[in-house]
Amino acid sequence: MTNNLSGPTPRHFIDLHETPAAALRAMLDVARAMKSARAGWPKGQVEPDAPLAGHSLAMIFEKSSTRTRVSFEMAMQQLGGKTIVMQGNDMQLGRGEPVSDTAKVLSRYVDAIMLRSNSHEALLELARHASVPVINALTDFSHPCQVMADVMTFEEHKGPIKGRVITWVGDGNNMAVSWIHAAARFGCELRLACPAPYRPAQSEIDWANQNGGKVILTEDPIEAARDSDCLIADTWVSMGDKDIEERLQAFQPYQVNDQLMAVAAKDAIFMHCLPAYRGKEVSAEMLDGPQSVIWDEAENRLHAQKGILMWCLGKI
Repeated sequence: MTNNLSGPTPRHFIDLHETPAAALRAMLDVARAMKSARAGWPKGQVEPDAPLAGHSLAMIFEKSSTRTRVSFEMAMQQLGGKTIVMQGNDMQLGRGEPVSDTAKVLSRYVDAIMLRSNSHEALLELARHASVPVINALTDFSHPCQVMADVMTFEEHKGPIKGRVITWVGDGNNMAVSWIHAAARFGCELRLACPAPYRPAQSEIDWANQNGGKVILTEDPIEAARDSDCLIADTWVSMGDKDIEERLQAFQPYQVNDQLMAVAAKDAIFMHCLPAYRGKEVSAEMLDGPQSVIWDEAENRLHAQKGILMWCLGKI
C-alpha cells in the first residue's frame, strides 16, 4: 500500500483504537526504559545513541499549549532531533490554504508532523495527504498522547492496568473518548460518570465493548467510583465551549473530592491532565493530596511521547 507520493504508508498516531495494542505496549515499554535510564541526567542531555538525530518534527498549534509543546520539544531534543513550532494563525493554513496542500509541502521538509487542532477532520485530512507520520496532539474528538501518559502513570503506581477499574468523572469529552479506546486496547474496565447532556458518543462505547474493553456509563459518580483503582477528572469548561453557565451547573455533583474518593479502593490514585481548577472539578485537598499523581502524570507526557515518536519514525 502506498500513499499519495511514494513509499510505504507512514505510521500515523491518530487514535488509540486505530493503533494495534501490541504497538501501544511497545511504545510504553520504550518510554519506561528511557525514563529509567535518564534518572538524574540534566534535562537537556541527549540520549547517548541520539536515535532521532537528523530527524525533524513540525509542531502545529491551533490551540494554546503548555505541557504538549514543552514535552514534545524536549522529547525531540533528548532524542537528538529538532522541532519547528508553528502557530496555525501564522501559517498560510490560517489564511485559507487547503490542509491537503500544507500536508504535501511539510512532508517535503520534515520527518513528522504534530497537530493540536480544534478539528479532528483537519487532522484526518492532514494524515490522508501527508507522506510522513502525523501525530494527534489533541483534537475536539480525542487526546491519545495524554492517555498514553496516563496509562504509563497508572502502571508506575499500581502495576499492570489490565483488569483494573478506572473511573472517569465529569464531561464525556475528548479525554473520555481516548480513555474509552484505551479500555479496549489495554483491557481495563472504564466507568464513566457523566451528566446526560454531556455523555460521550454511544458508538465509541459500543466499539470498546465489542473489542475487548468493558465500558460502563452512568450518571451516578458514587456508583462509578465504588472500589475503583483510579479516579480521573478534567476541566468542566474547555477552550471553545460556549455553554459555560449550563456546564457549571450540570457538573456540580461531579466534583472529585475526599467524599467521592472514600468509596474508591483504599489505595486508589487521582489523575488530571491539567490545567486543573481547584474547587470546581476537583477539590484543592484532593488535587494536592497524597493520592494525587498529577505531577508524575504531567512528567510522563515527555516519556510517553518519546515512545510515540520512536514508533512513528520506525525506531521500534
